[in-house]
Amino acid sequence: MRIIFWGTPEYSIASLDILIKSKHEVIAVVSQPDKKRSRGKQLTSSPVKSFAEKKSLKIYTPGKIRDNIHFINELKSLYCDLFIVIAYGKILPKEILEIPKFGCWNAHASLLPRWRGAAPIQWSLIKGDEFTGVGIMKMNEGLDTGDLILEEKIKINKEDNLNTLSKNLSILSAKLFINAITIFQENINKNTNFKLTKQNTLGREITYARMIEKSDYKVFWDNEAFKISQKIKALYPRANTTFRGKNLKIIKIKVLSSDEIKKEKYLFTRNYSKPGIIIAVVENEGIIISTKTDPIIILEGKLEGKNISSRNQLIQQLKPTVGEFFSD
Repeated sequence: MRIIFWGTPEYSIASLDILIKSKHEVIAVVSQPDKKRSRGKQLTSSPVKSFAEKKSLKIYTPGKIRDNIHFINELKSLYCDLFIVIAYGKILPKEILEIPKFGCWNAHASLLPRWRGAAPIQWSLIKGDEFTGVGIMKMNEGLDTGDLILEEKIKINKEDNLNTLSKNLSILSAKLFINAITIFQENINKNTNFKLTKQNTLGREITYARMIEKSDYKVFWDNEAFKISQKIKALYPRANTTFRGKNLKIIKIKVLSSDEIKKEKYLFTRNYSKPGIIIAVVENEGIIISTKTDPIIILEGKLEGKNISSRNQLIQQLKPTVGEFFSD
């Protein structure tokens, strides 16, 4: 099959790579335009564009796609069978959806219709979902409302964060795309229709995964320890607090249950009336902070202007004192 691939971030590359290595032909790649992504404000290509350049693929990076007559005519001239879309970054309009012979297909990283939208992986972690997955969906003009041809569910492990879960879902998306294209080919050869599943028949609630905003990265210590932990995992490695007026990114923590406190023989006074207070500094481990519920221990962090540090190194950097506050 002749395929045009649409994608932008690192997450999309596994799918592009497996398609390139398959018996199908990737005739072009569409990605977001170069952006100023660093402090030097130099224009930088998207990860997908950089990867496609190394593979000597034809690349398009249109500034806009809606009502872009030149770009639309260019796509039509390629006589494409399928558009494969994963994390491209824009909703495709009707005039583009109608171009490929056998439709536009998207891999969405959730169990639809739960977490339609821009940040499904982050919100599944923030809300403490037990499972997530990937659905291969025939695209329409709605926001992740298309019918599904394939879906696979995976368990979210206790230690998963945005990085590890994204890698797992990226690999799963690549596998499901190949499986879906095989189904397309078989149906085309038999002159039969694809069997699709409507989202409203799956018995799941409809929820929306809005884009993550700057304010979302702030850790609120008067929250429950479990929710703080989920936020830090979901927004890895950018969840942050303020310590002595400086930004501190919190990379890794552990919630200390009552059993664990007894087991490790931590010596501190519980003061849950004041969330965000340092209640102990434990050599070789980290800094213990109170929350609305159980205390947590910061195991790894990144202080503004410093490298990532952990345990004793972090303690030496911060030089924290019992009774000091972290602020949101």
